[in-house]
Amino acid sequence: MKFEMTPGEILAAARAPEPGDEGYDPFDAFDQAQGADNSINPYELFADLLARGPVYRGSMSNITGTVNMSDLLAGDREIANVLSYDGVEAVLRDGATFSSAGYAESMGLVMGHTILEMDEPEHGQYRRLIQQAFTRREMERWEHEIVIPVLNHYIDAFIDRGRADLVGELMFVFPVHVIAIALGLPEADLPAFYRRAVEITNMASEIERGFAASQWLYNYLEPVVEDRRREPQGDLISLLAHAELDAKRLTNDEIIAFCRLLLPAGAETTYRAASNMMVGLLSDPAQLEAVRADRSLVAVAVEEALRWEPPLTGISRRAATDVEVEGFGIAAGAAVNTSLGSANHDPSRWDDPDRFDIFREQKPHMAFATGPHLCLGIHLARMEMRAVLERLLDRLPGLCLDPEADPPTITGLAFRAPHELKVVWDT
Repeated sequence: MKFEMTPGEILAAARAPEPGDEGYDPFDAFDQAQGADNSINPYELFADLLARGPVYRGSMSNITGTVNMSDLLAGDREIANVLSYDGVEAVLRDGATFSSAGYAESMGLVMGHTILEMDEPEHGQYRRLIQQAFTRREMERWEHEIVIPVLNHYIDAFIDRGRADLVGELMFVFPVHVIAIALGLPEADLPAFYRRAVEITNMASEIERGFAASQWLYNYLEPVVEDRRREPQGDLISLLAHAELDAKRLTNDEIIAFCRLLLPAGAETTYRAASNMMVGLLSDPAQLEAVRADRSLVAVAVEEALRWEPPLTGISRRAATDVEVEGFGIAAGAAVNTSLGSANHDPSRWDDPDRFDIFREQKPHMAFATGPHLCLGIHLARMEMRAVLERLLDRLPGLCLDPEADPPTITGLAFRAPHELKVVWDT
């Protein structure tokens, strides 16, 4: 695979101010909106609330001092925040009682009608169509034909230097680059594509930009979808355009809506999850060396990182009927916010849950949710995290934190990641 743009060129072009927008950086705007500069540790907050009970009633925004997406979804509705592992699992497994339709009033405004807001039976029918493009076999092809070449391209740009910021020079850009190639988009369009993806994801705080980015992506993708219907090329859009189940095919609007959703779901969260994983490993050299020596631990490190620091700490549902969760009554129509982060740190399930420990007993976690809305990209995310860790171990001998830099800090409330991750290695 041949690349024309360097990673630095891609990122610089994506962040460059547009005419009339001097001084605006959509990436910084998104991080600020998500509380990246907020000193609050959400896990201390979750632990305090969970110690009082498995369900907390009320607005999390009032506690954190930042706008919480789940609270915006709630509007004037009663809010129930489910914090325990068992409670979160019960809510997410019961799609009949806890509806996903509320997302139509927020993310649906800019994404379009996506799997995110669908309930049964529509959800199941749509999912069976879409998942034809995300099988394990297809992800194996992506790994060898797309992911590894992209990772090597990014590492090549800094390998001779002996030091780098893994977030800014690798993690931040490679997942969206993978998505763009998988969709069959030209490399030259990647910076604008990435910029619009971030503006859509940040729609809660900048709605007009979100709408404009949504329309830009529709105008960009519609002719691509039409072209792939006429002449399939083996890329993801071609697969979606020709996927069929019970004589039903996806419409242009459905394909474009899914592509819009894939940007934050398949790129934004993966960059954060991979960055968090490397913070955990690099901050404990003994665990990093254990993984380097025994590559069977790579998959274990991926799962522990996802449990320890899921890139997204919560998702929302709406109670369709009066219901009880962990003994707490919730009225029909209430917003039910499931805290994936709190569930993953529930001390009744994990000992010393705030500690990153690849040697702890492995148990299912909630980073990908569960139930009917289990993350569709679960195989992609795990594969990319595993691939980036293996590439770094293979190509950067003696990899460790830069002793001249401040220790990395994972920040954010809804979306979590470090701002930077400065490392050195032997050259």
